[in-house]
Amino acid sequence: MNGESDMTLAFELEALKEVASPERVFEDARGWTEYIGVVSEKPTYVVTNFTRKNRIRQDFFSGPRGKAESLEGVKDQFETERYVYIGASEEDEQLADEVGWEYLAVEDAAEAADWVLATSVDDEDDDAEQVRDDWP
Repeated sequence: MNGESDMTLAFELEALKEVASPERVFEDARGWTEYIGVVSEKPTYVVTNFTRKNRIRQDFFSGPRGKAESLEGVKDQFETERYVYIGASEEDEQLADEVGWEYLAVEDAAEAADWVLATSVDDEDDDAEQVRDDWP
Protein backbone atom coordinates (compact mmCIF):
# COMPACT_ATOMS: atom_id res chain seq x y z
CA MET A 1 0.00 0.00 0.00
CA ASN A 2 1.40 3.47 0.62
CA GLY A 3 3.27 2.97 3.89
CA GLU A 4 0.92 4.94 6.13
CA SER A 5 0.35 3.38 9.50
CA ASP A 6 -2.34 5.69 10.89
CA MET A 7 -5.07 3.65 9.27
CA THR A 8 -7.91 1.38 10.28
CA LEU A 9 -8.39 -1.47 7.83
CA ALA A 10 -11.56 -3.56 7.65
CA PHE A 11 -11.99 -6.62 5.47
CA GLU A 12 -15.38 -7.87 4.41
CA LEU A 13 -15.31 -11.60 5.20
CA GLU A 14 -15.99 -12.65 1.60
CA ALA A 15 -13.16 -10.42 0.36
CA LEU A 16 -10.77 -11.96 2.88
CA LYS A 17 -11.77 -15.41 1.65
CA GLU A 18 -10.52 -14.40 -1.81
CA VAL A 19 -6.88 -14.16 -0.72
CA ALA A 20 -4.70 -17.26 -0.74
CA SER A 21 -3.33 -16.75 2.78
CA PRO A 22 -5.50 -14.59 5.06
CA GLU A 23 -3.01 -15.07 7.90
CA ARG A 24 -0.15 -13.63 5.82
CA VAL A 25 -2.33 -10.76 4.64
CA PHE A 26 -3.09 -9.79 8.24
CA GLU A 27 0.57 -10.14 9.25
CA ASP A 28 1.61 -7.93 6.35
CA ALA A 29 -1.11 -5.34 6.93
CA ARG A 30 -0.18 -5.04 10.61
CA GLY A 31 3.05 -3.45 9.42
CA TRP A 32 1.23 -0.47 7.93
CA THR A 33 -2.08 -0.24 9.77
CA GLU A 34 -2.98 0.70 13.29
CA TYR A 35 -6.11 -1.48 13.58
CA ILE A 36 -7.39 -4.34 11.45
CA GLY A 37 -10.46 -6.55 11.55
CA VAL A 38 -13.22 -8.36 9.74
CA VAL A 39 -16.84 -7.35 9.22
CA SER A 40 -19.67 -9.47 7.89
CA GLU A 41 -23.42 -9.94 7.85
CA LYS A 42 -22.80 -13.58 8.80
CA PRO A 43 -23.29 -14.72 12.42
CA THR A 44 -20.40 -14.06 14.81
CA TYR A 45 -19.45 -17.74 15.00
CA VAL A 46 -18.84 -17.85 11.23
CA VAL A 47 -16.32 -15.00 11.41
CA THR A 48 -14.76 -16.41 14.58
CA ASN A 49 -14.38 -19.88 13.06
CA PHE A 50 -12.76 -18.44 9.93
CA THR A 51 -10.33 -16.25 11.85
CA ARG A 52 -9.37 -19.04 14.25
CA LYS A 53 -8.87 -21.52 11.43
CA ASN A 54 -6.60 -19.04 9.66
CA ARG A 55 -4.83 -17.89 12.84
CA ILE A 56 -5.96 -14.30 12.39
CA ARG A 57 -5.78 -11.95 15.34
CA GLN A 58 -8.12 -9.06 14.74
CA ASP A 59 -8.60 -5.84 16.66
CA PHE A 60 -12.34 -5.73 15.97
CA PHE A 61 -15.10 -7.75 14.35
CA SER A 62 -18.69 -7.13 13.47
CA GLY A 63 -20.26 -9.33 16.09
CA PRO A 64 -24.02 -9.61 15.91
CA ARG A 65 -24.38 -6.24 14.16
CA GLY A 66 -24.61 -5.62 10.44
CA LYS A 67 -21.71 -4.29 8.39
CA ALA A 68 -22.86 -0.67 8.36
CA GLU A 69 -23.31 -0.52 12.12
CA SER A 70 -20.00 -2.32 12.60
CA LEU A 71 -18.06 0.09 10.40
CA GLU A 72 -19.65 3.08 12.11
CA GLY A 73 -18.82 1.60 15.53
CA VAL A 74 -15.23 0.93 14.54
CA LYS A 75 -14.86 4.49 13.32
CA ASP A 76 -16.22 5.78 16.64
CA GLN A 77 -13.98 3.49 18.69
CA PHE A 78 -10.67 3.68 16.80
CA GLU A 79 -9.34 7.11 15.88
CA THR A 80 -7.05 7.10 12.86
CA GLU A 81 -6.49 9.36 9.87
CA ARG A 82 -7.85 6.85 7.35
CA TYR A 83 -10.51 4.17 7.34
CA VAL A 84 -10.20 1.69 4.49
CA TYR A 85 -12.75 -1.01 3.75
CA ILE A 86 -11.66 -3.89 1.52
CA GLY A 87 -14.62 -5.53 -0.14
CA ALA A 88 -15.61 -7.79 -2.97
CA SER A 89 -18.80 -6.33 -4.44
CA GLU A 90 -20.56 -3.21 -5.63
CA GLU A 91 -22.66 -3.39 -2.47
CA ASP A 92 -19.48 -3.20 -0.40
CA GLU A 93 -18.35 -0.14 -2.34
CA GLN A 94 -21.71 1.53 -1.84
CA LEU A 95 -21.65 0.71 1.88
CA ALA A 96 -18.19 2.23 2.29
CA ASP A 97 -19.41 5.42 0.65
CA GLU A 98 -22.48 5.54 2.90
CA VAL A 99 -20.50 5.19 6.15
CA GLY A 100 -17.57 7.43 5.16
CA TRP A 101 -14.87 4.80 4.57
CA GLU A 102 -12.49 4.59 1.62
CA TYR A 103 -13.28 1.56 -0.50
CA LEU A 104 -10.75 -0.76 -2.08
CA ALA A 105 -11.67 -3.84 -4.08
CA VAL A 106 -9.84 -6.94 -2.87
CA GLU A 107 -8.20 -7.40 -6.28
CA ASP A 108 -6.82 -3.85 -6.19
CA ALA A 109 -5.64 -4.24 -2.60
CA ALA A 110 -3.94 -7.53 -3.46
CA GLU A 111 -2.17 -5.97 -6.43
CA ALA A 112 -1.00 -2.94 -4.42
CA ALA A 113 0.22 -5.04 -1.47
CA ASP A 114 1.55 -8.04 -3.43
CA TRP A 115 -0.96 -10.44 -1.88
CA VAL A 116 -1.80 -13.61 -3.77
CA LEU A 117 -5.45 -14.18 -4.58
CA ALA A 118 -6.86 -17.65 -4.04
CA THR A 119 -7.98 -17.77 -7.68
CA SER A 120 -4.35 -17.35 -8.79
CA VAL A 121 -3.30 -20.31 -6.66
CA ASP A 122 -6.24 -22.40 -7.91
CA ASP A 123 -5.34 -21.64 -11.53
CA GLU A 124 -1.73 -22.68 -10.95
CA ASP A 125 -2.86 -25.91 -9.26
CA ASP A 126 -5.18 -26.69 -12.17
CA ASP A 127 -2.34 -26.20 -14.65
CA ALA A 128 -0.07 -28.47 -12.63
CA GLU A 129 -2.68 -31.22 -12.61
CA GLN A 130 -3.25 -30.97 -16.35
CA VAL A 131 0.45 -31.31 -17.11
CA ARG A 132 0.71 -34.56 -15.20
CA ASP A 133 -0.55 -37.05 -17.78
CA ASP A 134 1.76 -39.91 -16.80
CA TRP A 135 -0.45 -40.96 -13.91
CA PRO A 136 -1.98 -44.45 -14.32
